[in-house]
Amino acid sequence: MNYTTKYLETEKILNETKELYKTANDPEFKELAQEEINLLQSKLKKLEDQLKEALIPKDPNDTKNAIVEIRAGTGGEEAALFAADLFRMYSKYAEKKGWKVEVMDFNQTGLGGFKEIIFYVTGDNVYGTLKYESGVHRVQRVPITESSGRIHTSAASVVVLPEIEDVEIEINPDDLKIEFYRAGGHGGQNVNKVETAVRITHIPTGIVVQCQDERSQFKNREKAMKILRSKLYDKILAEKESELTAHRRSLVKTGDRSEKIRTYNFPQNRVTDHRINLTLYNLQEILDGELDQLIESLKLADRKEQLEQS
Repeated sequence: MNYTTKYLETEKILNETKELYKTANDPEFKELAQEEINLLQSKLKKLEDQLKEALIPKDPNDTKNAIVEIRAGTGGEEAALFAADLFRMYSKYAEKKGWKVEVMDFNQTGLGGFKEIIFYVTGDNVYGTLKYESGVHRVQRVPITESSGRIHTSAASVVVLPEIEDVEIEINPDDLKIEFYRAGGHGGQNVNKVETAVRITHIPTGIVVQCQDERSQFKNREKAMKILRSKLYDKILAEKESELTAHRRSLVKTGDRSEKIRTYNFPQNRVTDHRINLTLYNLQEILDGELDQLIESLKLADRKEQLEQS
């Protein structure tokens, strides 16, 4: 039995019970009828919420795989180390979910941080789960490079894009500038004597993507095109949204990347998600991939907002 049928049946019983209450003369019977009415009204309200939630349009991208980019922001080497912490956090979370993580491109620093890292995550409902992670992540801690013990604030940005197939977005080969170069290793040194790394520029938009993870030039080109399709799709989507409204909707819904969405405070063992004012005091567990409570709270806030607007 679906929610609509349940709702209509409950509504019918409620109306019948109200009629019985009106015509009843026995005080005891009226009291029982009133109790039944209260229960049915509560049940009807719950069914109404479930019906509204069932009618919320599903994001067709939610079931797709995702391409995740993490880039160090303000904070120099400490920001790069934080970007590496975020990559480890998402890798651990993916492992717990049974997803597969595949690095596509990276630029690593001498201390093991990442100026940027792009990776591909495959599995069930990856994008629908990770899309809430898009935005600026801030860390407050004493960097390993700090000798005086002062707390520094650094940041890294996270962008989560749905994987887009060939049939979903058309790319004119004449619009592409494709270059091949030698892949770099840790610290930037060349590790390949053959030019297997690929850089692709989409001339009309100026979007540049690259991939150096594979030893095969063909495979790197294939991966780079995967990133490009997702970036172009995201750009088209953003342009459509800006046409509809001057302001993006809530940060939870849009994953606005220009705003600080979360703070990781080491001295207080605290993680705060600023979009939903949620603070948790289990920072190390979260960095070890225990993200379910955060992400489920964001999903719930998203559904609640959509219900209020429906």
